[in-house]
Amino acid sequence: MELPPVSPMREEDASQSQQWEKNSWENLAPTTQFPTETLELGVSQDPARQILGDPQGSEKLVAGLELDSDKSQEPTKETLEPLQASHLWYCPDGSFVKKIITRGHGLDKPKLGSHCRVLAFGFPFESGLPEGPSELTVGVGSWKEGTWRELIEKCLESMCQGEEVELQVPGHSGPPVKLTLDSFTQGRDSWELGTSEKEALAMEERARGTELFRAGNPEGAARCYGRALRLLLTLPPPGPPERTALHANLAACQLLLGQPHLAVQSCDRVLEREPGHLKALYRRGVAQAALGNLEKATADLKKVLAVDPQNRAAQEELGKVVILEKKRDAGLAQGLRKMFG
Repeated sequence: MELPPVSPMREEDASQSQQWEKNSWENLAPTTQFPTETLELGVSQDPARQILGDPQGSEKLVAGLELDSDKSQEPTKETLEPLQASHLWYCPDGSFVKKIITRGHGLDKPKLGSHCRVLAFGFPFESGLPEGPSELTVGVGSWKEGTWRELIEKCLESMCQGEEVELQVPGHSGPPVKLTLDSFTQGRDSWELGTSEKEALAMEERARGTELFRAGNPEGAARCYGRALRLLLTLPPPGPPERTALHANLAACQLLLGQPHLAVQSCDRVLEREPGHLKALYRRGVAQAALGNLEKATADLKKVLAVDPQNRAAQEELGKVVILEKKRDAGLAQGLRKMFG
């Protein structure tokens, strides 16, 4: 995927952006549904593929990624044993259930940048977490990519020091998966980061997302783009120009993941800043067609062709939309004839 160049980062006074973020953080609403921090990327049958029409659709896009629930325990006559005293914690996005075997101590939990020493047992090979002791840093490094690795990070962010848990993951049929947080260093909430730190982390996430998209992993790419956007959206307006490219890339992922309604929202964010952004217009046109909004799809695709008449992808998509419009009109006419004939 050909992506816009990254503009030089601007050094700003951290305290100035911190005040802005504290005031605006509560008003932020996630723009993607991720199985991550916010991304709910459950893959459903992709309506966008009906519009793309062929396996080359992906290539076209590339050319252009505590809810606490304490389970009541049965009281016993004698003092409860440690395992009987454990309780369950449900991850808000439904990706796992945490059974606390040994409670931790203190109130602090790992945050962004916390260096954690853990003990892991039973994790599958693809998790990247070896059996036994290991060290990792929350929010930093490519280790966290993939469903298991992201799950580990979310679990760590809910744990106190010394806590031992068993994870129950939907669809996992292997041996019990256990994780112990031995110790961790103090990290920082995102609003405590300076502007330059946020921009640097966001660009790391963007680069990683692009690698995953090109490797055919739009779900992982979407998680990276979403994390980058959540860092940049807390900066004072107008914000860095990289936000535009991130929203456009995220829209490409959302189309491939069968989320055209989210792709429309991402493209809207791009077009608010750059009304003539051709990739955003094209992707929004594809998404509108998948949603059945044929007139809106036609309008967006015609705007692309008005600027770039030789854009073959837009020509093909517009042709498909025209066919769908004719079928719709024919069906409507037939229905009227039956009603009044």
